[in-house]
Amino acid sequence: MPLLLNCDLGESFGSWNMGMDHAVMPHIDQANIACGFHGGDPVTMAKTLTLAKANQVALGAHPSYPDLVGFGRRSMKLSSEELHSSITYQIAALDGMALSQGLTLDYVKPHGALYNDMMRDHTIRRTIMEAVAHYHRPLKLMLQATSAYEQHQAEASDLSGPNTPALELYFEAFADRCYDDDGSLLARSKNGAVHNQQRMLEQVQQLCDTGSITTVSGHILQLKVDTLCVHGDNMEAVQAIESIRKIVTP
Repeated sequence: MPLLLNCDLGESFGSWNMGMDHAVMPHIDQANIACGFHGGDPVTMAKTLTLAKANQVALGAHPSYPDLVGFGRRSMKLSSEELHSSITYQIAALDGMALSQGLTLDYVKPHGALYNDMMRDHTIRRTIMEAVAHYHRPLKLMLQATSAYEQHQAEASDLSGPNTPALELYFEAFADRCYDDDGSLLARSKNGAVHNQQRMLEQVQQLCDTGSITTVSGHILQLKVDTLCVHGDNMEAVQAIESIRKIVTP
């Protein structure tokens, strides 16, 4: 099955504009829409949903820590109860607005620090999985494809909710990021953490051809990948998405 393309969108709020959502939306399959805690506001959420509907793009809630000032990039110490309720609240807000346009959410992808914390902390990951599994209808959870994907799949399969027999996952890779040998992303503080456009396209081609990436040390790492994260912050990035689309589309 061809790789899907997902992108973080709807992150503008008030008079602050971020991203090129109109330029990006025609080229992607999945829109991760901010729910107001790190970016986005009711008007932006509604407009982004309308844009996704016009382009027949699948919808994902993009919840974060309650950190609008820090754009959700700062870790926060929340109790499991607080985090569970926060995730449910954000999903429900976007889900309700989607329903008002005749749309249905498909999945959830945490944002920023919450995403990173989910990948390295079992307790946080378990809480997020439980929040998604216990939503009033089935939703998938998107998380990073690493060498531990079988463990993550087992964790999800062990969870169920009143209307969810077992939590389903989307495993995602990153087009523009270099990987460490364990399948985690190389820290941005290290040289080569972010690929230039040529290396990015080579990594996408390798994923499509062999289902693998080459790590920072030159090791070949097989990954289970369903969807590829791309970014649309500027016109150069949008043009890169167009090039990636040509690679992933048979």
